[in-house]
Amino acid sequence: MPAQVIKISGARQHNLKNLHVEIPREKLVVITGLSGSGKSSLAFDTLYAEGQRRYVESLSAYARQFLDRMEKPNVDFIHGLSPAIAIEQRSAGANPRSTIATTTEIYDYLRVLFSAVGQPHDPVTGQPLSRQTPQQIVDQILAYEPEWKIILLAPLIENQPGEFRDIIEKIRREGFVRARIDGEIMELDRSERIRLKKNERHTIEAVVDRLVVRDGIRIRLTDSIETALKWGGNRVVVLKQRRDGVMEQRSDEKSKTPTLQGSNTPEAKWEELVYSTDYGNAATGFRISELTPRHFSFNSHLGACPACHGLGTQLVCDPELMISDPSKTLAEGAIVPWRRGTKRMQAYYRHLQKALVKHFHIDENVPFSELPDQFKQVLYFGTNGRPIEMDLSNNGPADVGKVAKLFEGLVPQMQRLYEQTESEFTRNRIRSFMTYEPCKVCNGARLKPEILAVTIKDRHARELNIHQLSELTTQAAARFIAALELTAQQRVIVRDVVHEIQSRLQFLVEVGLGYLTLNRQSGSLSGGEAQRIRLATQIGSGLAGVLYILDEPSIGLHQRDNARLLGTLCRLRDLGNSVIVVEHDEETIRAADHIIDLGPGAGPRGGEIVAQGKLEDILRAKNSLTADYLSGRARISIPKQRAKPRSTDQSEGWLTLVGATENNLKNITVSFPLGCFTCVTGVSGSGKSTLVDDILRRALFRRFHNAKEKPGAYRAIRGVEQIDKAIVIDQSPIGRTPRSNPVTYTGAFTPIRELFSQLPAARVRGYDAGRFSFNVKGGRCENCEGDGLIKIEMHFLPDVYVECEVCHGKRYNRETLEITYKGKHIADILDMTVDEAARFFRNVPSISEKLDSLLDVGLGYLRLGQAGTTLSGGEAQRVKLATELAKKATGRTLYILDEPTTGLHFADIEKLLQVLMKLRNAGNTVIVIEHNLEMIKCADWIIDLGPEGGEGGGDIVGEGPPEKIAELPRSYTAQYLRTSLKNT
Repeated sequence: MPAQVIKISGARQHNLKNLHVEIPREKLVVITGLSGSGKSSLAFDTLYAEGQRRYVESLSAYARQFLDRMEKPNVDFIHGLSPAIAIEQRSAGANPRSTIATTTEIYDYLRVLFSAVGQPHDPVTGQPLSRQTPQQIVDQILAYEPEWKIILLAPLIENQPGEFRDIIEKIRREGFVRARIDGEIMELDRSERIRLKKNERHTIEAVVDRLVVRDGIRIRLTDSIETALKWGGNRVVVLKQRRDGVMEQRSDEKSKTPTLQGSNTPEAKWEELVYSTDYGNAATGFRISELTPRHFSFNSHLGACPACHGLGTQLVCDPELMISDPSKTLAEGAIVPWRRGTKRMQAYYRHLQKALVKHFHIDENVPFSELPDQFKQVLYFGTNGRPIEMDLSNNGPADVGKVAKLFEGLVPQMQRLYEQTESEFTRNRIRSFMTYEPCKVCNGARLKPEILAVTIKDRHARELNIHQLSELTTQAAARFIAALELTAQQRVIVRDVVHEIQSRLQFLVEVGLGYLTLNRQSGSLSGGEAQRIRLATQIGSGLAGVLYILDEPSIGLHQRDNARLLGTLCRLRDLGNSVIVVEHDEETIRAADHIIDLGPGAGPRGGEIVAQGKLEDILRAKNSLTADYLSGRARISIPKQRAKPRSTDQSEGWLTLVGATENNLKNITVSFPLGCFTCVTGVSGSGKSTLVDDILRRALFRRFHNAKEKPGAYRAIRGVEQIDKAIVIDQSPIGRTPRSNPVTYTGAFTPIRELFSQLPAARVRGYDAGRFSFNVKGGRCENCEGDGLIKIEMHFLPDVYVECEVCHGKRYNRETLEITYKGKHIADILDMTVDEAARFFRNVPSISEKLDSLLDVGLGYLRLGQAGTTLSGGEAQRVKLATELAKKATGRTLYILDEPTTGLHFADIEKLLQVLMKLRNAGNTVIVIEHNLEMIKCADWIIDLGPEGGEGGGDIVGEGPPEKIAELPRSYTAQYLRTSLKNT
């Protein structure tokens, strides 16, 4: 009988304190607790790591070398463990060829669908194309009037330059007696050699057979047609002539007068018809070969656009990136490319600039933004073939004087240099002025024109190609596929394919991703969206008996969509799987079969089980913060006073975005009050990230940092002069390596090192601040290069890290550690918690100010030297907030946060709100994209987008304080906000 529980004994991974816990199998289990309390350590670093390790160890040594080697978690034993699959909140990768459709394999099935039942069209005329079988061609020829003369030709060369001796010799050797060359039928076995002019274009067709239409020729005609199709690349040309020379004219047929050697009637006219087993248009000569799934792949040369190679984008020079600061003048060097290069090149560019200035009669000392548009157009794109007078005098022996020259323009010049240079340095320099734009050939569709001309139709007479279908949201695509117009035969052919597409689309809709388009790049997805896509894929797999471990699947979901997600998790459980979810969402916690609450604090103060069992067991727990918030004993209070906009007429104190139309935004104008805490809300897919991230953030970053990313479509932005910088605070790690830590990120380590370098013992030895850095040679231990650990590669086993035997994990050499402050050396300082260090350095303001900011955000338990890679997302975010708090406030900074409550417990959210309020109280502006009602109800101002997601979103549903938004009848946010405000 299989085990009923997963039994964990002695779990000590990271901060877990020798946990003993039993987790029921085939149930929905939620692990909750404060940020940093050990939830991920238990779920991912213990349960998943051990499950994965056991699976990998069952493979051969040869296979193991190709797989990620999981380190054995610090646990005594785990019984009842199933094969484990982790669905984490990580980005789906930055590969530009990876989309939602390719990740979920929907695109693979679409390729099969289009190759099987797609209708090709002529890409120029749009006319539907048809094709015939050899038997149909034979039947059509036999339907000619009796006694018609016909000649069957196999096209070999069509309008190409060359002598083609090898082609002519080859068909002669293969037994062909005649060929039509440039409209004239010639004997191949004649004594004099056929000579073609090398530089002229020629058309060569082999004469396969000559017949007269009458009874009894079917077998011979069929054989000849098949031979002609084989040699002619699935094409056959038929010349026909009636015995009496009378012609029947048809509009879709070509008429020629070939000279037949030996013919008694050279004036006879012949009709020419082209038949093909490929799709083709006889009128235009266009044809396309047999369609296969590879033709619809933008990763295959058969289908990919030749200009962009299937990427849909091209790297092009962006004029705006060539101007460092529009407020600078030409004299101050506003044109960045002309400030670089050799002295000779810079001198040439100065002459060029003066010539342009003189030609357009402009002042070099006027800010670039105020220069006339005509001048900017010529500067960017050249004089369009018109020369301008340039003074290239240099008072030297090579003095050229005044000359009339064409001016190429910055954009064509940089583009040309980028394509021609062999220097990687030059190419990288020019790339800083370039950005990605939709391919001008395929308009971002990634495929060749003839492939984009293949369509399928639904019962509502809507015809779409594979790119247009990929542009639909998953919900709209599901409706289109369900309404496909297919013949009975086609329905049988693609029945299984359509079923696979429909089921995958339905799973995406069920996990709340109905608003995403199928061609959305995987790299642009949030962690929550990427996780739910993987969840949908797992549901589609139909596996049973698996241990699924998920990391906050509700992130990025509006309250309206939560019920659907919970249904999906329960469905996964009901298949016979064990589902463990790390989650803080109240609805998910209440819906769980079993809850494990970790705490009571974070970091060293956590790692214990505070409460576990069913919901009623948790609510009775006395020392559980989770129980306090769920039961209402503790709650996040609404601010007694909200900050109000500085003016009501939006002339002063507002940042206004005019005419936003990117993605699904419907030409909206949005005003953000400065000096306030603003929440942008709305259902998933309503346009929040498009508005704040794709347009506002990119526009501000381009203005303040000359960033390469192009903002989304908008007409204007007003009020930017009222802010001095824009900062994004997210939950990405504070560093990519273990060398990054809280004390270095916040900048507190610099004054600590300077303090040590000023100590008498250090000054005697001549030690500077660099001596106390573990990243620089001199003071660090060179045996471990300042890591404190030595990595030992174990080949087929996970790498083992052992303490450095020279420094014993201290990171520094003996001489450096001899310098002490109040009895502590530099390694002791790094081993202190923030709490301990704040008390220790209380009398050193330059250090204590930065450490106090870490205390303010609730990170007193972190060790100063704790590796940044071990911090949770919420902890990393609060380290960044602490860094901002420690800076001198200008009162003009704009902070942007995208779902900052990710990974945060109710108590953590309360601390986060206090920090955001501090930033706001200093006069700064805070803009947050959020679904969490605890955060939304505390905002000063709400901008609610919607009313629906995807095509039904993109409008402003309401703007104002929470109390006003809660009264809106058509706002989904209002329905839940109303309840939240009443319960507080």
